[in-house]
Amino acid sequence: MVVNKAPMGWNTWNTFGPNINEKIIMEAADAMVEKGLLDAGYEYLVIDDCWSLKQRDPVTRRLVADPVKFPNGMKAVADYIHSKGLKFGMYSCAGVRTCGDYPGSFDHEFIDAETFAEFGIDFLKYDYCYRSSSTTGPILYHRMANALRATSRDIVFSACNWGKDDVYSWIRSTGAHLYRSTGDILDNFPRVKELATSQFDKQCYNTPGCYNDMDMLTVGMFGKGHAGTEGCTINDYKIQFGLWCMLGSPLILGCDIRNIDDESLKLIKNEHLIAINQDIEGRQTFQISSKSWSCHDAAIFVRKLENGDFALGMFNFADRAATVVAMFDEVGYPANCGLKFELTDCFTGEKSICDSDSLSLYIESRGTRIYRVKPVKR
Repeated sequence: MVVNKAPMGWNTWNTFGPNINEKIIMEAADAMVEKGLLDAGYEYLVIDDCWSLKQRDPVTRRLVADPVKFPNGMKAVADYIHSKGLKFGMYSCAGVRTCGDYPGSFDHEFIDAETFAEFGIDFLKYDYCYRSSSTTGPILYHRMANALRATSRDIVFSACNWGKDDVYSWIRSTGAHLYRSTGDILDNFPRVKELATSQFDKQCYNTPGCYNDMDMLTVGMFGKGHAGTEGCTINDYKIQFGLWCMLGSPLILGCDIRNIDDESLKLIKNEHLIAINQDIEGRQTFQISSKSWSCHDAAIFVRKLENGDFALGMFNFADRAATVVAMFDEVGYPANCGLKFELTDCFTGEKSICDSDSLSLYIESRGTRIYRVKPVKR
């Protein structure tokens, strides 16, 4: 298996959009190592759209890196990224053109896969703009998956079709390792909430080896960059990062990691939350009902973990504080089970004991509490 955990890394698009170049990529690679992101598990550095010339080479029909943006070519970029201990990702599209109006891989899947392998890529994000009506989404993603396999290089295949064509029912059959299930994220709380809640009923499709990708994170952007819009607060980012970890989404950063603030850096390196996301069993997250009489905009999620623990995430999406109650009976622990619960607060690391059949918390507006829970004998 090419990946056995949800991939973690960084992508250029949210901050830089089309304005990418070799210098930015190398500085980002340096930052991933120097700021401890590689050590925390963020290993993929992915260049998104707009890296190539506007047309293919007229003789070879291959994609060509823009010599102004990448004067030393993509192989040199890949070599630099690999020298840092990172893995290198690139972008293409299943359509005739990419979303940024560059050459897509339609009808060129095998020659493009060969080109990417020669560059030395380890990850391909494969978008869905300008798709030809002469074929179907499943066929297009099967084509590129087959082309990548034919290179004999291990390449993570990230299918980015935005949740179209009932992708949940067929994407795993293509060999894709992750699949974008939403439209594009923007750095504002309503959009983040919209994307996340759209996947609450799709957790049954998230499985080891084929991960439901809710799009790149905006943590640390604070309204800056290509996807900046009005920005979020650090509490909004805690909800976002907590949801992505609880729901098992790939953790692909999108802020300018060269200049990330200390609080956001601490959040994205949170070892308790990352451990939930990266749990080796990769169990589906499930939702339990919120017994909150003061808030109808709360959600509670549970994820069983490898050592008998479980993760409990309580989220208040409302613009006012609320008391949120989780009933352990809905997790499968009735009141007479003879167990109590050791709680580790994933944000603070503080430990406590709950010797009750429920956990009741007062959660601030747009706030979250996430625990790693160990059931133990009373």
